[in-house]
Amino acid sequence: MIANSRCIACNLSKKEQKIQKYSDEKKKKAFIQKVTGILYKYGDKESTPMLDKRIQDIYNEYYEEETDYKALKHKYNQYMLEREDEIRERLKETKNIEDYIKYVCVGNYIDFGVTGNIDDQMLENLLNKVNDLNISKQEVKYLEEELKDAKTLLYITDNCGEIVLDKIFIEELKKRYKNLEIIVMVRGGLAINDATIEDAEEVGLTKIVSVISNGAAITGTVKEQLSKEARKYLDSADVIIAKGMGNFESMFEEGINPYYLFLCKCELFTTRFGVQLFDPIFCKEERLEIKNK
Repeated sequence: MIANSRCIACNLSKKEQKIQKYSDEKKKKAFIQKVTGILYKYGDKESTPMLDKRIQDIYNEYYEEETDYKALKHKYNQYMLEREDEIRERLKETKNIEDYIKYVCVGNYIDFGVTGNIDDQMLENLLNKVNDLNISKQEVKYLEEELKDAKTLLYITDNCGEIVLDKIFIEELKKRYKNLEIIVMVRGGLAINDATIEDAEEVGLTKIVSVISNGAAITGTVKEQLSKEARKYLDSADVIIAKGMGNFESMFEEGINPYYLFLCKCELFTTRFGVQLFDPIFCKEERLEIKNK
């Protein structure tokens, strides 16, 4: 999906706010000019995650990244691991995959790229009110029917922390669909707080399922940037689940047709889907209706 004008404006505004504290006006102006040049050149050709990557590369030329995303990722991996037993207990008696999907939706709140900061109390509230979320029961049935006949599922993750909930969901899928081969795809390098192989290892995901890198440090899944291995799995999987807004923005209308699963965390996404802030979306692309691309 080509980047929306509001995404472009938001990205530029965030970068300008990020450099306000610096005193070298000449350097700041040069940085902004270079960024606007990238936006002019690629803004009507590429997705938001790809533009984010290009702009971050420019930022790294001019400034050092002050946010320690590795430390933040460790913090939220541990945050969710500490709650894993409690969440498993809540799910112990359920026979409905819908409940697992609700939890993985809530986990998608842990996103520093969109929100900038995570409100731990907000996350706790979302976890405690997970049963109040509404997702399409019919869409769950569609997924279940597809998985019965599928041989391979490619599960594309998004953020740190939430991959603990992905792990719980994947374990349940393995129990229900014993002949289903599940491959998990993570980011190929540090991209804000998105999950990588290191995060998958930290939360124990690599112990239960095959985990591969997509070969790209981008907050999405851009086909042209994927490794040969990642592209092979993307092209051959019978069913694909893609977590997060970044995967939606980079995969929509690319001929992939995955099930998207995320929380709407910004005004553009609430407008696109006609929902409230932090409402979940779970739907296969072919059945999605959006208002503003």
